[in-house]
Amino acid sequence: MTLRNRWRKTLSYIMLSLTGVCAVVAVSLLFLLLGYLVYNGWRSIDWDFFTKLPKSPGETGGGMANAIVGSLQIILLATLAGLPVGFMAGIYLSEFGGKTFAFLVRYMADLLNGVPSIVIGIFAYAVVVVPMHGNSPLAGGFALALMLIPITARSTEQFMNSVPQTLREGALALGASKWKTIATVVVPAAYRGIATGMILGVARIAGETAPLLFTSGSSNYMNTGFTQPTASLPVMIFYRATAPYDDWHRQAWAAGMVLLLLVLLANVAARLVLSRGISLQK
Repeated sequence: MTLRNRWRKTLSYIMLSLTGVCAVVAVSLLFLLLGYLVYNGWRSIDWDFFTKLPKSPGETGGGMANAIVGSLQIILLATLAGLPVGFMAGIYLSEFGGKTFAFLVRYMADLLNGVPSIVIGIFAYAVVVVPMHGNSPLAGGFALALMLIPITARSTEQFMNSVPQTLREGALALGASKWKTIATVVVPAAYRGIATGMILGVARIAGETAPLLFTSGSSNYMNTGFTQPTASLPVMIFYRATAPYDDWHRQAWAAGMVLLLLVLLANVAARLVLSRGISLQK
């Protein structure tokens, strides 16, 4: 073995070791974070947390039933508004987009993905909260929908672009129109990937706090309407974690644990949907 080959193998071993160490550090930090959250959150969760309203400051006990309902309201509104728009935008970019306009749409979607969420919250405050003269789930849902649209659009476009062009050509050759080809051939071939992107997008917005501080507000009461301030789990975590009461800190850990479980379930669902999908390369 020449000196040059020995140097190459030595360098290869060194780089492999460094990458392995970095991978272990990254995974260790993740497990440390998750372990700390699970340890503090799991022992803080009880039945009252899911069924009772918050107590007054300084009192112990109570729960976050109102925040759980409020989060579901806001996420539902964001999903109903953001997913259809993002889905249709993704179809346009994949099947109808030209060069200049499609490039601008992609660029703006990527730019919107990178905008800090607090900026989106300020925008939603200006265009929804101020005209309505108050916080509401509608404003929170609008802010989260603005974050969900570009995520859904870009993931939909990518999965539809993965569908072989021959499937489109075969449908068109049989006399199907452009829209019928998309609806009956392209979307069914990519729907598992599209559904995965949607699930992960909803999980992404579920833990956002900054936009909701400006839009949905907070309340210690159960709100089943859509025009009054309502509590949400991320906002309640913020207020509870920064309060000077030990019992509120316990509830903040419990709420963080619930959010973690929701995101974990969404990721598992996305994995299951994707793993059961067909190969788009066949």
